[in-house]
Amino acid sequence: MARLHLPTVAEMTPEQRDVHDEVVSGVRGRLVGPLRAVIHSPDLARRWSRLGEYLRFSTCLPKKLNELAIIVTGRRWNSQLEFHIHSEAAIAAGLDAAGVEAIRLAQAPVFTDEAEVEVYEFARTLQQTGSVDTRTHAAVTARWGERGVVELTGVIGYYTMVSMTLNAHEIPLPDGASAPLAPPPGGGLTTLPACRLAKVLAV
Repeated sequence: MARLHLPTVAEMTPEQRDVHDEVVSGVRGRLVGPLRAVIHSPDLARRWSRLGEYLRFSTCLPKKLNELAIIVTGRRWNSQLEFHIHSEAAIAAGLDAAGVEAIRLAQAPVFTDEAEVEVYEFARTLQQTGSVDTRTHAAVTARWGERGVVELTGVIGYYTMVSMTLNAHEIPLPDGASAPLAPPPGGGLTTLPACRLAKVLAV
């Protein structure tokens, strides 16, 4: 059960209803996840929703790489709802289901796409160490440009905020859904084999 009251549409104030209507008329189509909590601060919710729409749907990164960064973030923070939603979205966007499952289990995924290796390592190291090494940053920049590396960092930061909100307020999973993540040791993300990294990140 959530730690906050999650208002129904009928219970919303006029300001909350304005935000709700803006969200459901947009690309999301419904008020879900952290916005169910953030609606208690309508001005924050409005800005949050607009930023989130951009970072989920409009970056220059291919959708499967965007979703990869999101599920790595969800795994890092053990965010059940975030991983539940975005693991499905990642597979639908073309990410290999076996790789998604490895991340869920806090194991090293096997990627065939070098761009996936780069995004995984960028997201993993940023969240586990607070920074990104030079060669990983350079590899992402070389592939997607300065816009791409900035937007990727924004995705990771935004979905960290999402994870914190979902976890702090215990926003529930959909009815009938089981929690996909077990509490992991060491932050839940596993480095890829050194030989694989050396080949991909030789920038």
